[in-house]
Amino acid sequence: MRIEPLVLSLIVFSWAAAENSGQPDIHPSRLVDLTHPLNARTLYWPTSPGGFELQRLSHGVVPGGWFYSANAFCAPEHGGTHMDAPVHFAEDGLPVDRLPMENLVAPAAVVDISAQALRDPDYRLTPEDVVSFERVHGRIPPGTLVLLRTGWSRRWPDRRSYLGDDTPGDASRLHFPSFGEAAARLLVEDRKAAALGVDTASIDHGQSKDFTVHRLAAARNVPGLENLANLERLPPVGAIVFALPMKIEGGSGGPVRVVALLPADRPGR
Repeated sequence: MRIEPLVLSLIVFSWAAAENSGQPDIHPSRLVDLTHPLNARTLYWPTSPGGFELQRLSHGVVPGGWFYSANAFCAPEHGGTHMDAPVHFAEDGLPVDRLPMENLVAPAAVVDISAQALRDPDYRLTPEDVVSFERVHGRIPPGTLVLLRTGWSRRWPDRRSYLGDDTPGDASRLHFPSFGEAAARLLVEDRKAAALGVDTASIDHGQSKDFTVHRLAAARNVPGLENLANLERLPPVGAIVFALPMKIEGGSGGPVRVVALLPADRPGR
């Protein structure tokens, strides 16, 4: 079963409380931003109709004599650090505005396959990788946000290096690692993961043509987090991750600010 919101809130508060004062200890050294900024260099899927655009509406002293700044922005749902809602690949799946909070705020397990990905850019997480992780860190409990560290975020925002190809409008030649189907099925169906996240462009590997991981996760209303950053700064277990997307009514996804709160004994690097 999943961790209920009230139970998770109590976990977060009691775990973050200072030992003597009882006050929440959310020191900057314990916060890690897992989000790439949105700007003109933000990467989107090769077939995406456009990218992030920021239009300046005002920036300067207005007639009343004070400074005022405002912008308008335009962007596809799926690009940069973003969330895939289940409806992205399941007709009856939940849209982004209806996702339960326990899918968005949850304990994290960070599975590191960066060594395998360095040898093989098309590497996919296997069930054996998950079992090896659990031998060291314990079984992944229900309601965990499972983050896959491939090391790919250091390539951002070099399109060719990050995606494996930079041919405009063509997504058939991409090469990057991610979840494998069998491992994703284990995590979603057996371990009851709250969400899957990865520091590449997709929870399916670059050469995927059928997006099996997307489809099996969406069928069980498990969202995906893509283009994450700084996963190397997280411990394998013990962090709480907050992944709060723009609440777009009916949206198939949207930009998300992802932040991790580290355990008190693990300040950020």
